[in-house]
Parts: sequence; structure tokens; C-alpha cells
Amino acid sequence: MAAADVAIIMGSQSDWPTMKHAAETLDQLGISYDARIVSAHRTPDRMYEFAKGAKAEGFKVIIAGAGGAAHLPGMTAALTPLPVFGVPVESKSLSGEDSLLSIVQMPGGIPVGTLAIGRAGATNAALLTAAVLALSDPEIEKALEAYRAQRTADVAERPSDD
Repeated sequence: MAAADVAIIMGSQSDWPTMKHAAETLDQLGISYDARIVSAHRTPDRMYEFAKGAKAEGFKVIIAGAGGAAHLPGMTAALTPLPVFGVPVESKSLSGEDSLLSIVQMPGGIPVGTLAIGRAGATNAALLTAAVLALSDPEIEKALEAYRAQRTADVAERPSDD
């Protein structure tokens, strides 16, 4: 079995309702992924082993979703040379603003591409991942072009009363 191109990681099972949108988008584009729960706080050894070994496992991009303190994307980025796209998961206490600030405020030298809070961020993380992979994969490039063309075609020219 060939290795997945993308790792979707999240801090807990409760992040899956958000992160599944990244998975669904990758499915639409025909991009292989492996989704895992890798908590920076509750399973730090698992997170360390995953991040240090992700490239050797064959991953090309990591999409990391986390809520609250949201250390997972940044800690992962600190441990791997792979591109990491962070998705802030909406939190109950601060509606995901805490997650967003935790992910986006990385120190210079440890980049994490940070997306929007919630579903839109997860979807766009998958699309950004596809754009990166499309640089060296013509099939993904075609799939991404078709996806974007369909989004354009879905926009009506005039409003309806429906």
C-alpha cells in the first residue's frame, strides 16, 4: 500500500467534526490522507514520534487542527521539515479566537500556515495542500482546476426567490 500524501492530525476526537471537512475535500480531489489523533498535551510522546517521522512515513504535507491552547500545529512544525497548515478549531470559551491566536503567533523561523477558524479553515487547508501537491502532480492539478471551475459554475448570475 502506498503511503498517504497528507497527514490530518488533531488534538482530540472532538476536533473531528471540524477536521472531517479537510478529509472530505481531499477525498473530492483524489488525494490520499491518514487522519490521526495526536495531542500535544495528552500524548506528547506520540506527537513527537509522529512529527519526527512524518517525512520518512511518506507524508508531504501536514494539516493540523487544534482548539484552545492549540499547540499541536506549532509543535509539529518545530519537529518536521514538512509544510504544516494549522486549522483553529472553534472552542466553547472563546469561539476559536484563542485557537487562532495560538496557531498564528509562531516565532520567526517556525512557520505554520494558519487558516480560518472552523469548517472554512479545514476546507481551505485541504485546498492549499492540494495547491502545493499540484506543483509536482499533474493529476492533482487537474482535479484542483476542476474543483475551482465547479465552484465558479455553482454561482448564479441573478438571485432567485427559492
